[in-house]
Amino acid sequence: MTHAVLYGLGVTIGAGIYVLAGVAAGRSGMNAPIAFMIAALAMGFTAAAFAELGTRMPISASEAAYVEAAFDRKWLGLIVGLLVVVNATITAATISSGSAGYIAVFIDLPSAWIIVGVVLAMGAVACMGTAQSIAFAGVMTLVEIGGLLLIVGAGLMSEDAVLTRLPEMMPAGDPDSWMAIGGTTVIAVFAFIGFEHLVNIAEELKEPSRTLPRALFLTLGITTVLYVLVMWISIVVVPPQELATSPAPLATVFMRLTGFPLVTMSAIAVVATLNGIVVNMIMIARVLYGLSARGSLPVAFARLGVRTRTPLLGTAVGVGAILALAVAIPLGGLADIAARGTLLIFAITNAALIRIKLRCQPVPPGIFVCPLWVAVAGLTSSLVLLAFAIFE
Repeated sequence: MTHAVLYGLGVTIGAGIYVLAGVAAGRSGMNAPIAFMIAALAMGFTAAAFAELGTRMPISASEAAYVEAAFDRKWLGLIVGLLVVVNATITAATISSGSAGYIAVFIDLPSAWIIVGVVLAMGAVACMGTAQSIAFAGVMTLVEIGGLLLIVGAGLMSEDAVLTRLPEMMPAGDPDSWMAIGGTTVIAVFAFIGFEHLVNIAEELKEPSRTLPRALFLTLGITTVLYVLVMWISIVVVPPQELATSPAPLATVFMRLTGFPLVTMSAIAVVATLNGIVVNMIMIARVLYGLSARGSLPVAFARLGVRTRTPLLGTAVGVGAILALAVAIPLGGLADIAARGTLLIFAITNAALIRIKLRCQPVPPGIFVCPLWVAVAGLTSSLVLLAFAIFE
């Protein structure tokens, strides 16, 4: 259980909060933490769907495998698999774009140059042997979580306003406030991306029907508490509009809290952003490899490097696409696209579970079962947020 939760936190808590705290503050000001709570509630329904699917099929598979099993269409599984790849590419591009503001604290170069250097360097790391690249990502995960805990600790100890200003978090009754919160909720979804990857290690867990659901819900709960605290402390310490214009938002917050120079938290934030890029590059290459091995993509994607034993072509394709997107599209726009892609994938996953349940087949013993209404709520909440993101 402990290892599963640590893995879940490692793939969920990451660069999203580091690069998007300013965007969230700019969109809904003091109400931003409410948006993270709403996003967490919507993710909770989908987490239950992943818990059942992961215990029904405890294999190293992604959403593509669930969709193929539910609808008996190989081509549909391929489309979903490619959608996962595209979304991971956009996610990595978002983080790459956000990393430039923190790295600029140390290096005085144009953002585009920084982005090119970061993406190419992390692409080289992703091409390393699997053990080395995952170990690299693991160490950086500990650093990025430590950075968020530093902000929470410093804020709770040094700012009385963190408690006295709590009433300001509640939104006014006017439609504009709720529209702003809705827009921020879509962005907040981006920060929760990752918890669903726990299903990929289901077959390695002891008693997955018990361990996997608990790990999913604990991961989501701990992440939510940490994100809400960090977001609230940030907008109390730094006025929301100032935070929105900061290229290194959490570094600015930490400097105001402690008096330490901007480079202190910027260094931690750089580690967090680099970790997010590497993890997504690794996933992109492995999904392309898996689709190729199943005969859904050209065999070239299944060929491994002679020395590294990693899928080099898939990594190269991912690096090229990430670089093009990160340079061409602004940070806020990338985050919006990534959140929309995630919501679409979650909607499809919930639909797959609903389809499986409606077949009324006997449920194998030892399976975690969520009520049908939970899967319906997951599908509905994902579609509502997706519609809001498209039509806002």
